[in-house]
Amino acid sequence: MSHSYPDHVSIVDVSPRDGLQNESMTVPTAIKQTLIDDLIAAGIKKLEVTSFVSPKWVPQMGDNSALLEALAPTRHAEVCYSVLVPNMRGFDNAIIHRPDEIVIFGSASETFSQKNINCSIDESIERFAPVAAAAKAQGIKVRGVISCTVGCPYEGEIDPSQVAYVTKRLIEIGSEQIGIADTIGVGTPLKVQRALQAALEYADITMLSGHFHDTYGQALSNTLAALQMGVSEFDTSVAGLGGCPYAKGATGNVATEDVVYMLHGMGISTGIDLDKLVVAGERISAFLGRPNGSNVARTLINKRES
Repeated sequence: MSHSYPDHVSIVDVSPRDGLQNESMTVPTAIKQTLIDDLIAAGIKKLEVTSFVSPKWVPQMGDNSALLEALAPTRHAEVCYSVLVPNMRGFDNAIIHRPDEIVIFGSASETFSQKNINCSIDESIERFAPVAAAAKAQGIKVRGVISCTVGCPYEGEIDPSQVAYVTKRLIEIGSEQIGIADTIGVGTPLKVQRALQAALEYADITMLSGHFHDTYGQALSNTLAALQMGVSEFDTSVAGLGGCPYAKGATGNVATEDVVYMLHGMGISTGIDLDKLVVAGERISAFLGRPNGSNVARTLINKRES
């Protein structure tokens, strides 16, 4: 079977935000800044740096303004600094720092939407509409991410028609990119392809990105399945950091190192230096006092030490 894979894949490292948001220990701003600097030095061109949510809900992101201020003097023009914004109050706080992109997030699961952001899917879209409009008016890119596109901790399997519906709504309010997220990592390749196929009713393939968690060890298989459909952007997290605070038992995002190793082995360019990426993951893992969650990184570190 021959597939025409993309020649180049864009990697969005979400570790500074999604990776750290539910760490129990407070990660100091300077450590987050080092992580971001390390990722950029490794060739990452797009990252989720923080979120402008209430610190009551996500205390780890309470230093959002301080972090963006710390990054400001060395901001790289060719790097896209994304921030997650849940509402207009978050947007007003974020806009001071001129992020390159704002990320809004809906869910393909009604129950998850209620438990995660205390409102229905439709209400969440209505809440994001003014945010997207305000961003576009300021020339800032808007990305919509859809959580629980293949499975939900409360509802189980999710019908692809739900993915199509949320894609349509997010595009209507101004999303230029749509992230298809397997928030709890229950997806398998054909389910992921069905979710992507549903999104394609309203979005072009170039607008879609994949966000796969490795809870059941399926994230690389799901990445490959998305690549086969022509998806060329993926959210990953260095050292496999992060889970979802509202999804019990959901382990981390897929490790950036593992995805980059696979892509390079397939002859697909990423612009990323794998050795430097391993250093970035090693440094943050050491700070957190835990083993590196990337198989590739652990192997390369062991080889280096032997």
